[in-house]
Amino acid sequence: MAARIAVVGGGILGLAVARRLGQVDPSATVTVFEKEHDIARHQTGRNSGVVHAGLYYTPGSLKATLCRRGVGLLREYVDDRKIRFEECGKVVVAVDDTELDRLKEIARKAEANGVPGCRWVDAAELRAIEPHARGVAALHSPTTAIVDYPAVCRALRDDVLDAGGTVRTGAEIVGIEERTDGVWLRLRTRGTAAAPPNGHHPDGASAAAKAEVREVTEQAGPFDLLVSCAGLQSDQVAQLTGEDPSPRIIPFRGDYWLLRPERRDLVKGLIYPVPDPRYPFLGIHLTKRVDGEILVGPNAVLATAREGYTVGTVKAADLRQTVAWPGMRKLALAHWKTGAKEMLRTASKRAFVAEARRYVPELTAADVVRGPAGVRAQAVARDGSLVDDFVLAHSGRILHVRNAPSPGATASLAIAEYIVAKLVPQAQADPAT
Repeated sequence: MAARIAVVGGGILGLAVARRLGQVDPSATVTVFEKEHDIARHQTGRNSGVVHAGLYYTPGSLKATLCRRGVGLLREYVDDRKIRFEECGKVVVAVDDTELDRLKEIARKAEANGVPGCRWVDAAELRAIEPHARGVAALHSPTTAIVDYPAVCRALRDDVLDAGGTVRTGAEIVGIEERTDGVWLRLRTRGTAAAPPNGHHPDGASAAAKAEVREVTEQAGPFDLLVSCAGLQSDQVAQLTGEDPSPRIIPFRGDYWLLRPERRDLVKGLIYPVPDPRYPFLGIHLTKRVDGEILVGPNAVLATAREGYTVGTVKAADLRQTVAWPGMRKLALAHWKTGAKEMLRTASKRAFVAEARRYVPELTAADVVRGPAGVRAQAVARDGSLVDDFVLAHSGRILHVRNAPSPGATASLAIAEYIVAKLVPQAQADPAT
């Protein structure tokens, strides 16, 4: 019998996994479940759109390997689908001599990871690449690119549908049970998805009689395999199958400002700081997008909801989980000074812009307007350590992606290839197409 496979999550990774499953087993029936009413509503649709070349990652790590593989797969895919993609290049700028050793370490990793075209440039060469940027030296990555990730997701969805799969939106997973006949899901559906496919609700009433109901619960299954790519909710979905709560997802909101159109000439491509290896966030940078806008940011402040894109968004249950997590308390004690600086930049436009001015001195507070915000799913272990690499948990018929941080979007097609090779025997000898 043809395999029935469920994929949780309608972001770029879930859709990439669903597509890959259909490629390696065309007879399989693949269903994607997404709790929102459209795909790519969270991390995929709210990031800066950068296609990372692999500069920062430890050579030999899963991040490094899948990033480099993913860049090639993504470039082939967007070229075939005519999706906007631009190799605008990136400079990682050392603003003073104290950052040179860290910049040299990034250059070493880039070389070990096989990042093409990377070269060390001095202050004069930096100005030739980015005329308004200033620093004592920089690492130039000419192949670092930008792309329209939501467009990639729409293309992936089309691929899933064209292969006979299903993408169900408005369907939240609230229960998972592994039985002898397979994996069963309990769904909470809303809006237009309120009526189950069989037209009957669990209490036996007909769909017509329950037409006014906006939220119901139904079951779906059995499935032979379940792959969860739940992003900000990954730990929550994993716990539905008895997985360890660690690592816990701690949400960090990142706010952006946008350069005014008349000031976009200040930035030609991507201008990044030299990151502090003790902290998982890259720091405020200036990023061109495929639509021509220039992002300034993001900061990184603790969010009061997993999907808290504004300061005033608070979800009590999410906040309680964050505060109660032992790892969060240890993280706060270790990085409270950095956290205080991030909060200052959140409260003060002038302080936010001052950080960006370290790299582009001509920038002023008058040059920017309020931009979008995103939330990063930062995985934090029970001991307070920040989980940096990709993490999978595989048991029986179920595989959870517990952590897929940046460059998760860049590497999505390669991660999908890697995951499916673990689940479907024929995939191990079948290269991605």
